Amino acid sequence: MSRTPFIAGNWKMHKTVQEAEEFISGLLPKVYAADGVDVAICVPFTALQAMVDSTRGSRVEVFAQNMHEADAGAFTGEVSAPMLTELDVHGVVLGHSERRQFFGETDKALAKKLPAALAAGLKPILCVGETEEERDAGDTQRKLRHQVQEGLHDLTPAQVAEVTIAYEPIWAIGTGKTATPEIAQDACSFVRALVRDKAPEAAEVVRVLYGGSVKGSNAKELLGQEDIDGALVGGASLDPAGFAEIIDAVK
Repeated sequence: MSRTPFIAGNWKMHKTVQEAEEFISGLLPKVYAADGVDVAICVPFTALQAMVDSTRGSRVEVFAQNMHEADAGAFTGEVSAPMLTELDVHGVVLGHSERRQFFGETDKALAKKLPAALAAGLKPILCVGETEEERDAGDTQRKLRHQVQEGLHDLTPAQVAEVTIAYEPIWAIGTGKTATPEIAQDACSFVRALVRDKAPEAAEVVRVLYGGSVKGSNAKELLGQEDIDGALVGGASLDPAGFAEIIDAVK
């Protein structure tokens, strides 16, 4: 089954609203004719409304970078799914390694966030990946198995089909190191096999992205792998030209 490639740019804690507006005005003309690929920008909470407004009618979707599993409550500093959907946000990144490492994000919490996002009509990107120490110890598959199985635990097969999973080797995020196409393919293939164990039919439609120092110079080779359906792009997504180059690599 053919899966539409998906390129998502994760800005992390970058760009004021003014800087975001400058970025999107530079990006939209570059991706206007980029048929056959889905494109998203994952922006800070403060820029969500501005980016939703500025991308209306375009092929670019707007994702948040996190959300709480509850619709409302005494959770200072958090944002809920209804708050995001009210802004017409399209989706949300969940479980990024930086959320796990710096803010204590747990697989248990993610098992609640995924169904909450789907129930609200948001498209979730579930991030999984191993540290350099885990890879060196031969624990990559054990780590991925735990993260994928826990994250998808409470989803029906139909819900699983709506999830995008991003494999991000932590040792390659922001380090300049990139997994070889073979390493990335092996990990993404294993992720798809884990999805197949949970929901066989969904495994054929779930998109598995690679993330970790993706840039224009390596995107074509990475995206050419059988089980890699796109990329979750970090630093290279902060520049319109660099991000557009990765999108063009899909062709």
